[in-house]
Amino acid sequence: DAVVLGTGMKECLLSGLLSCAGKKVLHLDRNNYYGGASASLDIHQLFEKFQCSQPPSEAELGKLRDYAVDMVPKFIMAGGQLVKVLIHTKVADYMEFKPVDGSYVYRSGGKVHKVPLTPKEAMKSSMLSIQEKARMSQFTLWVA
Repeated sequence: DAVVLGTGMKECLLSGLLSCAGKKVLHLDRNNYYGGASASLDIHQLFEKFQCSQPPSEAELGKLRDYAVDMVPKFIMAGGQLVKVLIHTKVADYMEFKPVDGSYVYRSGGKVHKVPLTPKEAMKSSMLSIQEKARMSQFTLWVA
C-alpha cells in the first residue's frame, strides 16, 4: 500500500502509523544504518561517514561496538505528544527511555565541557563568566 524512503524519525513514525491503520508498508533506506540524519553510529560507521583515516583500535578504546555516537541529540519530553505517538505505534516497544545523566559541549580549542546541572557545577565551570555563573546557578535552582 505504501513505500517509505528513509529511516529518520518522521519516516519511522509515518510507517508505524500506516501499519497501525492496517496498511502494508515497504520501508527502505539508502544507508547501511538506520536513523537517517539522527542516527546513532558506532565508531566504524562514524569514521566511514566522515571519511576519516583508520578508526582507533579496540586496544585503545575497548570494544568499538560499545560506542554509539548520536548525530543529533534525541531528547523527548516525558509527558509530551511524541511519547504518546511512540506508544500508539508500538515503536516504544523497541526503545529504551533513560534520564539524561549529563550533557557535554565541544568548544573550539578541542576542549569538552560538562554542561552544569547544579549551582555547584555552575560555579566550577570554566566555560562561564562570573555573571553567567551567577545566572546559571539561579536558573538551576529555579528548574529544580
